[in-house]
Amino acid sequence: MKQFIISLFILINLLVQVQAQTKSIAEKLGYPAGTKLLIIHADDLGVSHSENMASTQAMEKGVVNSASIMVPCPWFPEIAAYVRAHPSMCFGLHLTLTSEWKLYKWGPVTSRDQVTSLLTADGYLNETDSALMRNAKAADIEKELRSQIERAKQFGIDPTHFDAHMFAAASTPEFVQILLKLGREYKVPVHVSKDFIQSGFNYDVSKYQTPADIVVDKTIMILSHEYKNIGTEAYYINHLRSLANGLNVILLHAAFNNDEMQAVTAGYDSFHAPWRQKDFDFFTSEKCKKVLAEEKIKLVTWKEIRDKILR
Repeated sequence: MKQFIISLFILINLLVQVQAQTKSIAEKLGYPAGTKLLIIHADDLGVSHSENMASTQAMEKGVVNSASIMVPCPWFPEIAAYVRAHPSMCFGLHLTLTSEWKLYKWGPVTSRDQVTSLLTADGYLNETDSALMRNAKAADIEKELRSQIERAKQFGIDPTHFDAHMFAAASTPEFVQILLKLGREYKVPVHVSKDFIQSGFNYDVSKYQTPADIVVDKTIMILSHEYKNIGTEAYYINHLRSLANGLNVILLHAAFNNDEMQAVTAGYDSFHAPWRQKDFDFFTSEKCKKVLAEEKIKLVTWKEIRDKILR
């Protein structure tokens, strides 16, 4: 009889776990299964004072409700101080393995002699994903990503999630498994975009995700041809009007079109200072708020997902 009760208890526990795993993210968060969930997320905080100020203003005055921080970058201490002063807000880590601008560079958090495969001849992080994929050793990647996470924690940041700058930390199956492992270890969601990874790096990231991982249904990020041919406002409104049920993420890059950001992005005609100003303008506009209300879109944060599902 005792053995039967134990077996029954184990079976019930397994059934509860299976039921929990089959629930949608919306249901796990306490919303109806068919809810349109949206995270409006700003990347690249820490790159510049302009990026920090525009992104935090878009969170305070607009509809941006999530952001991620680049720990190796020069303006990291400023955004870390802001995070400490605003503990209820949603800040993750934009884990960084590349340094893409022509005249504005950063290196690793780890001592350079310990992660040599991640560096250019000048001692900076590689400029492109392809250079990283060609040269980097997995052990160096894990060491550097851990260093960034631990440095953020030393500065008082409790990360709400991890994502990858330029998708570099997810650019190969070997690299993405490190990224996902770190998310599980630190008990935070990891945003890896199946569609962007498939188109950019030609592999299926879902092969490396488990039922315990948070899977985003749709990632939305304006690209160069859309910026030029459709325009920022029209692009975002079109996507908001056609948003599907499930968990959606808009990736944006907010900064002011000022002398500092123009110098950082000099020589580029995409993701440059005017581009980032337009992102800021739209996501702080009344028009954006109106569309969100009309479409009955529920804004959620990585912090909410982390705390209600993973912890």
